[in-house]
Amino acid sequence: MSDHVNSSEHKPDHSGHLEVFIEKLIFRSRWILASFYLILVATLFLVAIKFVKEFAHFAMVFWDASEAEFVTGVLEIVDKTLLGNLLILIIFSGYENFVSIIGAAKNSADRPKWMGGVDFASLKLKLIGSIVALSGINLLAAFLEIETTNKENLGWMVGIHLTFVVTGLIFALSERFMVHEND
Repeated sequence: MSDHVNSSEHKPDHSGHLEVFIEKLIFRSRWILASFYLILVATLFLVAIKFVKEFAHFAMVFWDASEAEFVTGVLEIVDKTLLGNLLILIIFSGYENFVSIIGAAKNSADRPKWMGGVDFASLKLKLIGSIVALSGINLLAAFLEIETTNKENLGWMVGIHLTFVVTGLIFALSERFMVHEND
């Protein structure tokens, strides 16, 4: 019986190789996310087209626009700008947090100061903050055209906006308490 135990001790253990293979596969699978970020870049291009279209429409009607229509047009342009900023924030910080450091920007003088410094928790806070800002812009635009706005839809917009605000506050407070607990 002792010979059987000794012979099993000399068999090579391949479980370590399998573990290394699985871990490498899991680690390299993060590159699948690169396709998500490339699609977000394409989406940013579509937002830019919509931005130009919105501006062209605004430029054609602003002479005859009422004050409320003028402000609404400006808010729609600001809305697209914030959406573009949000996409860039998600693309840069998401890619750097989950895929790889963007080497092309590492030594660039144009590298944004926040790039590389936005962790996942900060990204979520910035995301909810941007959603609140976008919702607020849409709500303000609806209030500026209150005469033509469906009151039931306006009620829903206010409710949804308040939900975003409360969610953002709760999330920010929970992140703050988490940071203080870790100190």
